[in-house]
Amino acid sequence: MRLFPRTHQLPARLAAGAYILNSGIDMAGADQDTVAGVHGMAAGTYPFLSKQDPAQFVGLLSKAQIAVGAALLVPVVPSFVAGAALTAFAGGLVGLYLRTPGMRREGSLRPSQQGIALAKDFWLLGIGLSLMAEEVLDR
Repeated sequence: MRLFPRTHQLPARLAAGAYILNSGIDMAGADQDTVAGVHGMAAGTYPFLSKQDPAQFVGLLSKAQIAVGAALLVPVVPSFVAGAALTAFAGGLVGLYLRTPGMRREGSLRPSQQGIALAKDFWLLGIGLSLMAEEVLDR
């Protein structure tokens, strides 16, 4: 496993990392309405989350976003590891998009107006899978 990312991987890692890190930092200071909304949406899609305290859930989600964003931004984190973290995180978000009613147009994967904000998670999933695939195929 290469320790440092390849030069051509840096733009994708920087773009995704900065985006996720910023989101995590913003979520760390979320107000009660935001906490309730984020937890409610997540629990509606993943029912097992309804048992978790909303503030605790959003706090953990914030920490996860900060960790994934930092892993992508710090060049000593191998691309496979950063890609795996991003793939796992984005996979959960894509699941949210696919399973939440009203996010997609009827009978389609295309996003509805409400789903556009979540549909962008597919590019995060693609970046994570690409980082992992390149490292595996390069061996």
